[in-house]
Amino acid sequence: MAAPRPQQQLLLLLVLLLAARRAEAWGKEGHIMTCKIAERYLSEDAAAAVRELLPASAGGELSTMCPWADEVRFRYHWASPLHYANTPGLCSFNSTRDCHNSNGVQGMCVIGAINNYTDQLLTYKDSTKSSYNLTESLMFLAHFVGDVHQPLHVAFEEDEGGNTINVHWYKAKANLHHVWDVSIIDTVMKNLYNKDLDTMVEALHMNMTNGWSDDISQWKNCTNTQTTCANDYAVESVGLACNYAYKDVEEDITLGDEYYFSRYPVVEKRLAQGGIRLALILNRIFDKKKVDTMPLYAQ
Repeated sequence: MAAPRPQQQLLLLLVLLLAARRAEAWGKEGHIMTCKIAERYLSEDAAAAVRELLPASAGGELSTMCPWADEVRFRYHWASPLHYANTPGLCSFNSTRDCHNSNGVQGMCVIGAINNYTDQLLTYKDSTKSSYNLTESLMFLAHFVGDVHQPLHVAFEEDEGGNTINVHWYKAKANLHHVWDVSIIDTVMKNLYNKDLDTMVEALHMNMTNGWSDDISQWKNCTNTQTTCANDYAVESVGLACNYAYKDVEEDITLGDEYYFSRYPVVEKRLAQGGIRLALILNRIFDKKKVDTMPLYAQ
């Protein structure tokens, strides 16, 4: 086979760079925190199944593998559209209208991915049905549940979920998407948690047992009987994108204290919701005895 011409190599590089830019989600820390929260609420059966499916390199901890889907995006460039969903500039999500890739293939978005990998994991322990790599299915699912809770992962197509909106985060140059992926979390960790991820996770857990305790039962509800309720999570995210992420933002604006103090509680709550809901999905998949009541188990 002939080697690619320089022009072909450049085109391929540009395609991969654009895919990587759009595919980034919560930063590494956000995904780890979402999964650390989820691990606390897994039933014994679900936790055992997760440990069995994880690669040896995970050391039995789901959270170590939750950034994986971003780390392999150059190898699995086909999965780029699975990290997000676009709307045509509307503050609403409609799966038929919005869940597709650039070629119009339906289901190729973060909502479709969550449902697909959930269906794959439901074949666990059924050798007559499962021909999937369930280790990868688990790692994709854990990552994408985190993604769908980042408001700008269900946002406007015209600005690529805030990627093309250039801003300053205090004195640093950034784009709006990066602010929500990384900058807010980094600033919260620095200001409130001494730059310690585990301290922030513990604080989020305390909020779930105190400040958010009355809300958690609502986080488990959805408008359908599917295992994941991913459509509802997307509806929430695009609403938050419009009401918080995009609100009062324009090109080259400097985002400082006013934006930070009014937005970081949204980020913290979405991290917590993502963790609770990931645990809920995994319990539904792996803990068949409790599939009807689905209690959550704080550990």
